[in-house]
Amino acid sequence: MKAVIPLAGKGTRLRPQTYHTPKPLLRVGGRPVMSYILDDLRALGIEEIVFVIGYLGEVVKEYMAKEYPDLRPRYVVQEVQDGTAGAVHLTRPYVDEEVLIVFVDTLFEADLGLIRTLGPEWAGIIWAKEVEDYQRFGVVVTDAGQAMVRIVEKPKEPISRLANIGLYYIRDHDLLFRGIEHTLAQPPGPGGEFFLTDAFQYMVDHGARILTAPVQGWYDCGKPETLLATNEHLLRNGRGGVAPSAFLEGARLHEPVRIEEGARVEDSTLGPNVTVEAGARIRGSSIRNSLIGPGAVVEGCVLRDSLVGGSAVVRTFHGKVSLADHSLVEG
Repeated sequence: MKAVIPLAGKGTRLRPQTYHTPKPLLRVGGRPVMSYILDDLRALGIEEIVFVIGYLGEVVKEYMAKEYPDLRPRYVVQEVQDGTAGAVHLTRPYVDEEVLIVFVDTLFEADLGLIRTLGPEWAGIIWAKEVEDYQRFGVVVTDAGQAMVRIVEKPKEPISRLANIGLYYIRDHDLLFRGIEHTLAQPPGPGGEFFLTDAFQYMVDHGARILTAPVQGWYDCGKPETLLATNEHLLRNGRGGVAPSAFLEGARLHEPVRIEEGARVEDSTLGPNVTVEAGARIRGSSIRNSLIGPGAVVEGCVLRDSLVGGSAVVRTFHGKVSLADHSLVEG
């Protein structure tokens, strides 16, 4: 089995962080978002991954070569941002067997092992999460046997609360690409985009059975406030703690916090929900609900709900900041 990961988007909702770093490589809980997913794929036995790259694609290549040398990445470039169907269509030369398609805007807690036990009557799996604010999402409508009947984008009526989370397994890859070609032959949707979900609808309309499977957790990393909320979830579930090599003097910690190797915290109050990455220095400050990047310096500040990039410097500032790497702010 192969995997497809589309990540050609520019991550505009997370600027300025994404001016230098592709959105999937932004760090949460001390690790790039995409690394959590890559580890899941590797555990499943997947070795070949087709990345659909565009903006900052060279950064993705460098990261994969350094951090995942055991995997076999392939890269295709989406030069025109024409939607999810257009992105996956570019991978067709490399997808000649069953495929797992993962969009890496989110983290998920899903039983991928279900793929190995799926009965032969199923053409694939679409994972979904029950939500209250269903109008924000594409939702999956199922029959009594949990087979997908249709997907509806941002419904006005409560026809389903099962939100499509962007995680799919497709066994019948030939029918998938026929569905994508059919979708690309139609007029585009809003914003000139073609949606992969329309290809799934084509599959169902042509007799395929796609199982709708639940996820235990689904955590958005696509905008600052949800990135911070996901960080808190990770810190409360195993990613918190203070590294042995971190230096703390006069530090007051309100859990959950994460303080990494070589970080220094002096005369400061941290937490709840603060990650201080490796080599960062915090002095005479109060910080809560924030991510402080590697090598950053924060002195004499009161920070709330903030994202401070790597090697950024913030001094005598009170409030909320969102800073790219190597920024300087003096209040």
